[in-house]
Amino acid sequence: MAQNIYDDPKFFAGYSQLPRQVHGLAGAPEWPAIRAMLPGLTGKRVVDLGCGFGWFARWAREHGAGSVLGLDVSEKMIARAIADTSDAGVAYAIADLELLDLPQAAFDFAFSALTFHYIADFGRLLRMVHRSLTPGSQFVFTIEHPIYMAATHPRWWTDEDGRKTWPVNRYAIEGERRTNWFTDGVLKYHRTLATTLNTLIATGFSIRQVEEFAPTADQIAENPGLAAECERPMMLLVSAERSASD
Repeated sequence: MAQNIYDDPKFFAGYSQLPRQVHGLAGAPEWPAIRAMLPGLTGKRVVDLGCGFGWFARWAREHGAGSVLGLDVSEKMIARAIADTSDAGVAYAIADLELLDLPQAAFDFAFSALTFHYIADFGRLLRMVHRSLTPGSQFVFTIEHPIYMAATHPRWWTDEDGRKTWPVNRYAIEGERRTNWFTDGVLKYHRTLATTLNTLIATGFSIRQVEEFAPTADQIAENPGLAAECERPMMLLVSAERSASD
C-alpha cells in the first residue's frame, strides 16, 4: 500500500499552505507547460490520478471534459475536493494507486500531477492506466525529476563560488528515498529518467513530448525566487499516447 502521508495532520497543514494549493493551477509555475501538452478534452472521460484538492478535475470540466473521476489515497484531500466542487460531472473516490484496478477502456484521457514518485510499482500502475484508456488516448503526467530526488540529502548547498548547487548522488541506485518535508519520513521512490521513459515504452505507450521544467524569464521577473529552479530540473513533464491500433 502507498504511504498516506497527506492525512498526517502536521503534513496536511503545511501542504495546504503551498501556493499551488492556495491559488490552484495558477499557483503552479509549471502549469503553462503542462497545459501546452494537453489534448482537447471536449466530451472526454478523464481520470485524474492523485487528484488532491481537485484543481485539475474542475479545470478539465470547465474546458469541456464529459466527466472526470478524481482519485486520491488521502481522505483529507478527497474531503476538500468534494467540498470545493459543485459539478455532477466530477466524481471523487479514495483509492490507493498501488492497488487500483480501473475498468478496461473506461477513459479517453489520463492525468496525474506529482504523484507517481510515491508509487513503488510503477510498471504495474502504467499497465493498469494503459488498459483503462481507449486506443489513441493520451496520458500526461508530472513527477519530481530524478535529478531532484536522487540524492541522499536533497537540499541546496553552496559551492566554492557561493553559488547554490543541488547535489546529485546515488542516481543509478533506484528505490526508496526518505525525506523530511513538513514531517519526518516522507517516502518516495527514485527511478532514473531512462527507467521512467523505458517503462512507458515497454507498457505500450509512445512518448509524444518530454519537458524538464524550468521557469521562463517572464516567470522569474515576476517571481525572482524561481531563479534557483534553473540550477536543476525539479519536475519532469511527460506526454504519452496509447496506440490507436492496440
